[in-house]
Formats: sequence, structure tokens, C-alpha cells
Amino acid sequence: MATFRKPLLLAGIAAIAFWWWTHGGRTAGSAGTDITGVSPPPFAVVGDSDSHSYQDRVSFPAGSPLRGGAYRDSTLQWTEVLARLRGRELDPGQWGVYGGNGLLARAYELAGGQARAPRKQDYRYNFAVSGAGCESLMGGRIRQVPRLVRLMDQAPHRWREGVVLIRIGVNSFGTADSLDRLARDPADGAVQGVIAGCIRAAKASVETIHRHHPETRIVLVGIFDNSHWTKYQDRWQSPRQLANIRQGLDAFDHALAQMAQPDPRLAFFDDRAWFAGHWGGRDAAGRPAYRSIEFGGLRVENSAGDSPDHATLADGHAGLVWNALWAQSLVDLLNAGFGMGVTPIGQDELLALLPVGPSLPPPPAGQGQDVEASR
Repeated sequence: MATFRKPLLLAGIAAIAFWWWTHGGRTAGSAGTDITGVSPPPFAVVGDSDSHSYQDRVSFPAGSPLRGGAYRDSTLQWTEVLARLRGRELDPGQWGVYGGNGLLARAYELAGGQARAPRKQDYRYNFAVSGAGCESLMGGRIRQVPRLVRLMDQAPHRWREGVVLIRIGVNSFGTADSLDRLARDPADGAVQGVIAGCIRAAKASVETIHRHHPETRIVLVGIFDNSHWTKYQDRWQSPRQLANIRQGLDAFDHALAQMAQPDPRLAFFDDRAWFAGHWGGRDAAGRPAYRSIEFGGLRVENSAGDSPDHATLADGHAGLVWNALWAQSLVDLLNAGFGMGVTPIGQDELLALLPVGPSLPPPPAGQGQDVEASR
């Protein structure tokens, strides 16, 4: 009987592999954007919804209130801003539908195929997945870094000049429960244990990428302080609580900065400092005291809503202006940290992303609702 089991098992794996290849593992034909001309350096991303493209119609179908609602078509993730404005200088890969069910993806890999999960519509080199935690970098059903590296292995000569950006952690230790614990004790064992695991995952990711592609540049993005998230602005309104949260989060950022400091192939993006430089923070008593940003005639507040005069979307994710300015700063970091010579993104280019210039259309019905979504 055992003689027949192995062929049957192999046949089953082959059948699953074939289903994956024909239904879940390829780009969606000619849909989307193809980067042509002289081949620019490839640019890859691993992480969570802070980097998952908003125009993904698989994860966020047409008519969904998520990722911009009625303003969806003009609401861009920073990855999409970068692709639109500098896609001829940094190649995010072809736009298409990639991936599929996690178990089937693993079976396909065991059969020798190139897989990724879950199924989503995005740029080929963008492996970021909404809801992902630090464990998704190296393990689980998503396994972002090992699968990205297998893709990079197909063109190692290109990745000598390439960049990988790692931005993750908010779903692991940026939750309300984690911040509550840090507000009471910045050394809270449970939260610091999770942070230590995230640091290990980041280190393992860097080591895995450089083991295969030693010249690839890597950007390590620090954690955002969710006490500034519009949903949480009525919480932790004491200077001591906020200082404790900052101190607790420092463990992650300091580890990434120390990892990057001696290695010219690594750069650290301080996300908390970036936000403070644009919208400021709370006052001495711990109450919201954010400033607005003047952006092409708009006053962009640290508030929630889908029109571009809000820093944050109704579903809690970064809005168009936030992402546009973030992409602009990232290009500056690539040039300063790696000497890449990417054309700086000008303010006029960013303003051109607004749906109707400085004058906004009237907000649609239901504008500003707080829609729950995994970050």
C-alpha cells in the first residue's frame, strides 16, 4: 500500500501547484503599469497596511469604504506615490494580481514553485500585507522576506543596485493594549518581549537578504507612535504616560538605528521624528496640540476623514497628503543615506496629486465615519 502513497502525494502536490500557477501565482495579464525603458534599480517593500497599495481591488473591492471611500481613486499609498512620480528611477515591479491561499502557496513551494500569499493586487516587489505582524517577515503563511528573496534570486545583477524597505510593528506592539501597558510601565515585560521579537525578525530579515544579495540597500523604518493616531487622541492625556510610551517604543527604534549606523548598506527612517516635524504633537499637559499643514491651499489637520484635508483616512490609515510627503522624505533619505541620485520630489509634483487642485469637491454622504480596519 505504501508503494502507492508517494505517487499519489506527488500527484496531489502537482495538482495543487498547477491550480496555484493558473489561478493565484501570476500577474493579471496586461492590467496595470509596466515600467519600461532603461532598467532602474528595483525597489521592494515588506510590511503591513502602512505599505499595502490602496488601489488593490482584490483586497479592497470597488465601492468599499476602506482606503479613501468616495475619494478612493485619488487616495494613494506612499508606494503608489513613489511609483507614479519616480517609477522610472525606482522600479516597484509590474502592477498585477499576485499570490493566493497561504496553504496552497506553501504546497506550491514544496513542489518547487515560486509562491506568495495572500492574493492581492499590487506592484510585483511589494510584499506588504494589511494586518501583518513582525512574525510575518520570516515565518507563518505569509513569509514575506524568504519569498521576496526567492524573487530577487531570479535577477541578482539587478538587486546589486536595489533597495528593500522594511516597515512593520504597529500591529504587533502599537495596539491600544500595548500602549496602555507602556503608559503604565515602559519596561512592561509582555510588550518588551514582543518588541524584542520584532527586533529579531528585522535582524533575521536583513541577514537573509544580505546572505543572498550582499550589495542590496535596506531601509529600516521605525515605529509610529499610535498615541498620535486620531482614534486615540483622547487617551493617555498626561505627560508621564506619553513619556513612558515614548520610552517604551525607543527600544525598537534604537535597535534599528544601531543596526543601521555602522553599515553603509542600511539606513534608518525615524517615523516618529518625521510625524513630529510635520504635525507636531501634544502640549505640556498631554492634550492634543497638533498644527495644520498648508498644502496647496489646503489646511491639512491631524484629523480623520477621506478628503485630502485630513491627515488620516476614515479607516485609520495615512491619507493622501501624509503619504505624498512621506514618499518625498523617503527619496531624500535614499539620496542622503545611499547616494542614489534619485530626482528629489518637488512640491508642485505633490500638489498635482490632489483630486481637484486646492479646491476640494463637496464631501460625500457619510464622510468622516470611523471605519474599523486592521492596520
